[in-house]
Formats: sequence, structure tokens, C-alpha cells
Amino acid sequence: MNKLQRDKYLQQSMKTIPPAQLLIMLYDGAIRFTKLAIEAIEQKKLVDAHVNLIKAQDIVQEFIITLDHNAPVAEGLLKLYDYFYYLLVQANVKKDVKPLHELLGYLTELKETWGQAARLALQTAKTGE
Repeated sequence: MNKLQRDKYLQQSMKTIPPAQLLIMLYDGAIRFTKLAIEAIEQKKLVDAHVNLIKAQDIVQEFIITLDHNAPVAEGLLKLYDYFYYLLVQANVKKDVKPLHELLGYLTELKETWGQAARLALQTAKTGE
């Protein structure tokens, strides 16, 4: 499979993934890039840290852009996502892991929360309640 075919396959796959699963995948990515940034900062690999922090920032921006502003929790999530972005920028500017450790806690907790919500929604849909 060449690159063009692989990209086309990935694009099609992304269209068929349920939104909740896609959200969890994005959280996984944000967690992975944050951990890689921590590791890079600790190893004084500042370019690698920057690259991974930008990737995590892009994911947080995606959270902000795709947020359903009509949802009851939207305002709180928007403030939280803005804070995540702030932590990433601070870590990148200062090359400091402390904000990233704080962020990892939030990302992990929210990923678990969204995972539980997705499982509950699926279970409710199956039982018709």
C-alpha cells in the first residue's frame, strides 16, 4: 500500500469512527505527546519537546473547535481546554515539566470520564432505556 492509498484509507476510517471513540483517541494522543515532551525536556532535547508540545496544543485546539457549545457542560469544558492550552504554552516557553505533569492528571481523568460516558451511552442504547 503506497502513501496515497494509506492516507485515503485513514481518511475513510476516521469518517466511520464513532465520535466518542475519536474523542478518546485524541485524548490518547494528547497524553502521548505530553509524555514525550516531558521526556524530551528532561533529556534537554528542546526541539523534540517543542514538536511534541505543538502536537499536544493542536489536539487541545481541536477539542476547542469541535466543542458543542449547546451542551450543558460546554462552558466549563471550554475554560478547562483554555487552561490546558495555557499549560502547554507555559511548558513550551519555559521548557518546564511541572505544568505538563499537572496537565497529564487532567487529561487522564477526562479520558477516563469520557470513556465511562461512552460505555454508558452504548449500554443505554443497547437496552433502549
